[in-house]
Amino acid sequence: MQTTPPRPVSFGIQKKKKKKDTRQTEERQVANMKSVFGALRLTLLTAELLQTLSYSNIKTGIHESQTQPLFKEKYFTQSLDHFNFNAMGNGTFLQRYLITDKYWNTGYGPIFFYTGNEGDIWEFALNSGFLTELAAHQEALVIFAEHRYYGKSLPFGNESFNIPQIGLLTVEQAIADYAVMISALKRQLSAADCPVIVFGGSYGGMLSVYMRIKYPNVVAGALAASAPILSTAGLGDPRQFFRDVTADFETISPECKYAIKGAFHHLKELGERQDYSKIQSAFALCKRPSSVQDIHQLNGFLRNAFTLMAMLDYPYSTHFMGNMPANPVKVACETMLRGSDLLTSLRDTAAIVYNSTGLLTCFDVSSLYVECADPTGCGLGFDSMAWDYQACTEINLCYESNNITDMFPAMTFTEEERLRYCSKRWGVIPRPGWLKIQFWGDALSSASNIIFSNGNLDPWANGGVQKSLSSSLIAINIGGGAHHLDLRGSNVADPASVIEARKTEADLITQWVELERTRIQRLP
Repeated sequence: MQTTPPRPVSFGIQKKKKKKDTRQTEERQVANMKSVFGALRLTLLTAELLQTLSYSNIKTGIHESQTQPLFKEKYFTQSLDHFNFNAMGNGTFLQRYLITDKYWNTGYGPIFFYTGNEGDIWEFALNSGFLTELAAHQEALVIFAEHRYYGKSLPFGNESFNIPQIGLLTVEQAIADYAVMISALKRQLSAADCPVIVFGGSYGGMLSVYMRIKYPNVVAGALAASAPILSTAGLGDPRQFFRDVTADFETISPECKYAIKGAFHHLKELGERQDYSKIQSAFALCKRPSSVQDIHQLNGFLRNAFTLMAMLDYPYSTHFMGNMPANPVKVACETMLRGSDLLTSLRDTAAIVYNSTGLLTCFDVSSLYVECADPTGCGLGFDSMAWDYQACTEINLCYESNNITDMFPAMTFTEEERLRYCSKRWGVIPRPGWLKIQFWGDALSSASNIIFSNGNLDPWANGGVQKSLSSSLIAINIGGGAHHLDLRGSNVADPASVIEARKTEADLITQWVELERTRIQRLP
């Protein structure tokens, strides 16, 4: 959902610096950007490198005393189409997954299964330390499964994004993949009686909910962190998302909100006067804008930076979906308010996201941000194409900014605009009500054993479930928590709220595991 900035050092791994030509460095940065997927559009690391590292070698801010397991990268032979026996020649593809049995009480301990979302699975595995911390306590096997059409799990290789091949990218196919994989791996590992708990963050959290709803025979419970299952089903206010992004900055300082809004207004005035040279100079653009569409593109580029900082407003620096300082919203507000020139301040604030290394000398806006069917950002590269298609079919992301309830320029994305874009881009007609029909929307009372966690700093939170619906449909609200903070590994800077949330989650999961064991033992 976001565009990721370049990274000078992959995940904080220390390397010797080599002197290189500045232009070559900038070109490498842009090339790196083109391989990443925001918001879940994520930077790819080579499997060869990652297989030589343990999680404890990655500087993610976890306690120094903690050690994390070495994941093994494997591939599972998966059906192309679970619902049509004649489709695509009854073919298969190789689906990537990561696995560690470091803590597993073989054949008895539970299985913790991460339902991979819209990006390379290594990124999620290396930024979801709660699973392995919990596995150490509960003697669990841990598996991170990659979503079809993302990372290296491309059913048709580089042809995967052609029509009609792209048509096998659906939520239904993805969770069927996971159900089949779980069942097969349990047989292979002699783990038939091991309870399975699914975990996921954001879109991955949505998939965990859907797994528990559709395959309760396979999974005993689900932790859905920051899962916007309501807003993506077309429920709620389309103005909510950017209103909540704005609220994060306003909470730091009302003056910050007004400065950002004022900077965008100044940009609008320059655009109306067609003072494109001034705009290019003010924002250090590589190319001089020359049209209304160019200004629209610039607005989207800038708005996307604030979205990413709000989502990743963690209390410590991170290397997840980009290099972020600790408390990036606070840093952004300090940047916005430190000078008298609002346009310069706006440029420098966006640079927190797009130029964290300080090596870029100008911004190629069309290369760094691509408008798509997700107004919160699709990112770049193959992963972004996959997410764009999903946002055109099942995932409803008709969010808008209006400059009234939020601080951003008025940028609509109505159902009609979505239909026009998607029919032209992918030859599909979106189904706005499909997730509500297929995965129940807000009518979840007959489901069970699902935790819905949300942080109040996360602009996705109000698109999810924030009130408990029953004794086994539990909402956990995390004060001071950003996007699925509870799935991250423990950190000395963690707020007390997330420490307590993880404890509650662990206790509930322990109960579900024991209940499932009892149920299995009673089977004939």
